Amino acid sequence: MREGDKKQNRALDFNQLEVLSLLGRGAKGVVFLVKDEEARLLALKVILKEAIKKKKKKDIENQDEYKRVSFEQGVLSSFDHPLFPSLHGVLSTDKVIGYAIDYCPGRDLTSLRKMQSENMFSDEIIRFYAAELVLALEYLHNQGIVYRDLKPENVMIQENGHLMLIDFDLSTNLAPRTPQPSPSPSKPSPETRRRRKKRLFRFSSFCNSGISPEEESDSVCSSSSTLVVSDSSVEKSNSFVGTEEYVSPEVITGDGHDFAVDWWSLGVVLYEMLYGTTPFRGSNRKETFYRILSKPPSLTGETTSLRDLIRRLLEKDPNRRINVEEIKGHDFFKGVEWEEVILVSRPPYIPPPDNDGGDKGKDVNTKLDVENIVQEIFVAREEREKQSDDANHMKAKGEKNRKWVKGLNNNNHDLETDNNFLVF
Repeated sequence: MREGDKKQNRALDFNQLEVLSLLGRGAKGVVFLVKDEEARLLALKVILKEAIKKKKKKDIENQDEYKRVSFEQGVLSSFDHPLFPSLHGVLSTDKVIGYAIDYCPGRDLTSLRKMQSENMFSDEIIRFYAAELVLALEYLHNQGIVYRDLKPENVMIQENGHLMLIDFDLSTNLAPRTPQPSPSPSKPSPETRRRRKKRLFRFSSFCNSGISPEEESDSVCSSSSTLVVSDSSVEKSNSFVGTEEYVSPEVITGDGHDFAVDWWSLGVVLYEMLYGTTPFRGSNRKETFYRILSKPPSLTGETTSLRDLIRRLLEKDPNRRINVEEIKGHDFFKGVEWEEVILVSRPPYIPPPDNDGGDKGKDVNTKLDVENIVQEIFVAREEREKQSDDANHMKAKGEKNRKWVKGLNNNNHDLETDNNFLVF
């Protein structure tokens, strides 16, 4: 068990934390960079209690926000894997609740992509990050967790250059697809590391050169997987959640979804890494959903194993979509020894040291008031949502009973106003 896991239930308060800066904000929370009493840099996600209560009143049946927050904290406390954060403590005041996890100084995958020439990665760099994403999703699925919000903004770059998957408040539990989780790879022995050192060379050779804007030739071939998945029918969820450009067809139609939604999202992420844009983006949500349901991805360029993998991930029928064994055995991952991926000593990008904790130029006499900041952000967001709801209401008056795609009303989804669809 890692150090963070030993303290997963530790109660935090603002007297124990030095708040250094605001890292980001999402639909549900605001993230701050903090330093604890042990001088560790942590990411503190803070959620306004008033926002949770208002959301719950708005849709009591489908939006139990307290359950979502509790679920995410429970998931974080269960992780023991190098591609996932540890929970370092929880915080609660009269106004906010929050929790602290590992801080990733390399920011997210979108930020890294935008640092590249033409905002795209080379095939070899994509291979490394794709392999880590496959391992991360496999780990979740083996525990019966469907992630449901894979997107570059939720993929962080750790201090050592490896990925870290964050934000699990849209995740859900289904019956695991495997009898037992894969053994945790977090603590290989020194002897194991030495024994594997030679075999690491082939996979790490393209990583040691660092990020490159130029595409390199694709590798072709296959690697077998040891994971065994049952062909029997699996439990499904009917929740209408996700981020619109990454959501799968079966979520939109409301036919029920399972672990396959994450492989669809992986296909969208790989497409974006290759082309610099998502494959189905429209001028609005309706058009985006229409394209997801009806249009094939435009895989321009020469036929390569990467493009073939993306095409098979973006199969609209979840029953025909490529699964984890086929993914790990795909030609694109030829030569990848899956047990070694997380042991690569030099991934494509290593963030520069953040010795000052991100507080360069910070006025030491200025203390950030977390509760007030979160309150102000919530009020501003609430006003924007009200204006958007008013505009949608006026638009709906002129489009009574019109449906933009045949069959989408099977579950009574109104895609313009449905609050069950959570867009981050």
